[in-house]
Amino acid sequence: MKLPPEDRTLSPHTGYARAHWVAVADGLLDAAWRWASPGKARLDLPGPASASGVRSDGLEGFARTFLAAAFRVAGDGDPHNWLERYAAGLDAGTRTPGRDDAESWPVILGHDVAGQPMVESASVALGLRLTRPWLWDRLDSRTQDRVEAWLRGALRHTPAPNNWYLFPFTVAGFLDDVGRGDAETARARDRALELLEGWYRGDGWYADGDGRAFDYYNGWALHLYPVLDAHLAGKPAHHGERLREHLNSLRLWFGADGAPLHFGRSLTYRFAAVSAIGLGAVTGDTPLRPGLSRRLLSGALKYFLDRGAVDDRGILSLGWHGPHPPTTQFYSGPGSPYWASKAFACLLAPADHPLWTSTEESDDTDTIRAEPAPGFLLQKADGVVRLHNHGSDHLRPHEAESADDPHYSRFAYSTCTGPTAKDNAADNHFAVVAGGVRSVRRRIHPLGAGQGDGWGWAASWHRPIFKTAAVPGLRVESVTVARGRDEVRVHRVVGAPPGATVEQTGWAAESVLKPLSGWTGQDEVRAPHGTAYTPWVSLPRLTGDLDGTTVFIAHAVLGTEATDLDVTEEGIRWPDGFTVRITFDPLEVTAG
Repeated sequence: MKLPPEDRTLSPHTGYARAHWVAVADGLLDAAWRWASPGKARLDLPGPASASGVRSDGLEGFARTFLAAAFRVAGDGDPHNWLERYAAGLDAGTRTPGRDDAESWPVILGHDVAGQPMVESASVALGLRLTRPWLWDRLDSRTQDRVEAWLRGALRHTPAPNNWYLFPFTVAGFLDDVGRGDAETARARDRALELLEGWYRGDGWYADGDGRAFDYYNGWALHLYPVLDAHLAGKPAHHGERLREHLNSLRLWFGADGAPLHFGRSLTYRFAAVSAIGLGAVTGDTPLRPGLSRRLLSGALKYFLDRGAVDDRGILSLGWHGPHPPTTQFYSGPGSPYWASKAFACLLAPADHPLWTSTEESDDTDTIRAEPAPGFLLQKADGVVRLHNHGSDHLRPHEAESADDPHYSRFAYSTCTGPTAKDNAADNHFAVVAGGVRSVRRRIHPLGAGQGDGWGWAASWHRPIFKTAAVPGLRVESVTVARGRDEVRVHRVVGAPPGATVEQTGWAAESVLKPLSGWTGQDEVRAPHGTAYTPWVSLPRLTGDLDGTTVFIAHAVLGTEATDLDVTEEGIRWPDGFTVRITFDPLEVTAG
């Protein structure tokens, strides 16, 4: 990818300026369009098909790259005539929807019946809204009618019970904007906003549905669509203050090297993780100084470009740095990574905007931040961010607790490690072992989170699951305390069956895991399938025996050096005298 020379005066940390963002958008578009169908309705990018099939994947390639083109054109015009291609594709794709040929788009149905086209309808609608003067207004009326008819499928079928309700919301917003709104569009918008209110949990955090799923969808979907909708309509952003609150947390989700926390699903969208930061800068709904916003934006973009996210054909691969299948989901296809296009929302800020003219700033000071709403504890030390998860499990209220989900079930995630593969030893995991079977952690019940001067804590409990079964009365209560680079992991096991044991693993990287109380054994365990960061890894492991209600305390450090902590009658003590005391029934975490 051809990039301009770095500007280390304006951008001392990344060297990237607005011209780099424009160049990346153009480079990604140019490469992707080499895989277009003859009529330009599908971009059939190379790679394994998703569960939705190759026709849906081709639409996905068209729609998601259209979003990148739309942000680029809305910010700078269309010097490369990208929109001529998308206009031709719109015409060809909507002539005979549902037909099995090289151009026709799939019809939009419900989420449980080949539902992926509903997702893509939002990118098509948003792209059309952003580029209306250049594209929609120049289409003939018959093509406009066909495009509307196809989009209305999103209003007439049932979305998945999560952020998907914002897809018909976005379609309806476009139709309203071009004078084609009616009672059907009003219902779609009202329903989405009603659900969004119910999903808001405070402190800038939405759950992605009725359960406790908190991850990057909070920024790149649940905040992005309503705030951008209001901005494009020229209306006050009712949800803008919530975005502002969220960015206070999201700014801490990136390491000094620009890496986002490797946590949650759809991580193959990569630098889409910063889309809410760019949007906040554009709309003014941000607590961040412009130079810091650009540092976060460009840091994430550069992080992935420098590590092979774009392959030698110029295509975003399915994975993290390069290709990595465990990072993807069943719905991921060759066009899926192009939801990264949402990051180009920052191009809506013109070249003379403070986002681009301010000198790049960095804030890499060590930080501890408790997030009670999602049940997170953020720990930033030595430029690396750790997230201690005591609240996000991606389970709907009616779903059974079953198989392990590495993207949510681990106790800790970071900006320089990924979870081990599903069929390997689990990193950062506390397991009860009964009958030779290790338990998994699925539904997470938060017990609280808080912070003091330079330290913080988060707590939760879970019911250990053995394959598809649970032991009646068995419960694990867990507390993480973070201070500096140190993590103290405390687990109380209640109701264990006779003969059961426990295991605690550490980070999937060079790390320390020291027993403080309750443990009887210490060794290492291999994870030969590695992580998104390394092809092979071994994990430190502690083991212990259960005898009634038992408490286990461990000291973990992501790194090779650890301070000496002691467990005394007063609590867990650091060498400088700082002490944390943890009690159960009721749970209390205090420092002195």
